[in-house]
Amino acid sequence: MKDTPASSTSDGPEPVAQAPKAASVKPLSLADLRHLTPARLALGRAGASLPTRPLLAFTLDHARARDAVHAHFDAAAVAEDLAQLDLTAFTVASRAANRRDYLSRPDLGRRLDPASAQALSSQALTGGRAGDVVIVIGDGLSPKAVQGHAVALIRALAPRLATAKLTLGPIVIATGARVALGDEIGELLGARLVAMLIGERPGLSAPDSLGAYITFAPRIGRSDAERNCVSNIHRAGLSYDEAAAKIAWLIREGLARQLTGIALKDESDGTPQLSA
Repeated sequence: MKDTPASSTSDGPEPVAQAPKAASVKPLSLADLRHLTPARLALGRAGASLPTRPLLAFTLDHARARDAVHAHFDAAAVAEDLAQLDLTAFTVASRAANRRDYLSRPDLGRRLDPASAQALSSQALTGGRAGDVVIVIGDGLSPKAVQGHAVALIRALAPRLATAKLTLGPIVIATGARVALGDEIGELLGARLVAMLIGERPGLSAPDSLGAYITFAPRIGRSDAERNCVSNIHRAGLSYDEAAAKIAWLIREGLARQLTGIALKDESDGTPQLSA
């Protein structure tokens, strides 16, 4: 009698397939995180203090931030750069007579000195209304930021305003400027909206950061809640094209809705292309 061949099927349970093992993910080390941010992480320790290298790096960055605050603002050079873009510029000054007054008396940086106020009033009488937008370039707390980025930002912004069919008034270069100085300038020139480009307070990782403050219907007494801000504009931060796209959107929508500030949220898509 021949043996019966074994059946190819079994009455017992089939073996359960083993799930593939998940690939092991190596957690980021502190050294890896340091490459993702300019923040100071895991600096180490030497006794009760920092190691020499990070201590010297901190001291250097602190010195750069202090130097940025006290840097000389060359308004004439900015005006020459604007002239190459066929843009007319006027130079004015705040009531802060020097850098010491500017830093110790912020209120002086928010108002024009009498001669500048008179000059802008005369310009408004002879030149008519300033148009839809007046751009003010103020030295702020980082003249270095304005010197390095303001004209490049305007170069990216101007064609976007032209595409939106918005008229650009004369550009005003202000020394000893705080953000609110743009309110008086815009009011004297009869601008519908003012955009203040100003040097931001220097940080240890960015001593040359530029900010843009947009205010509809500028006049003395406007509060910060009535402005929109686009900040962190520098080579390692927001690019000129990205910032110009955001600023142009805020200007266009601010004029259309007749408001800026907390009532106007940035809903731009963030793309740097020129808008239609």
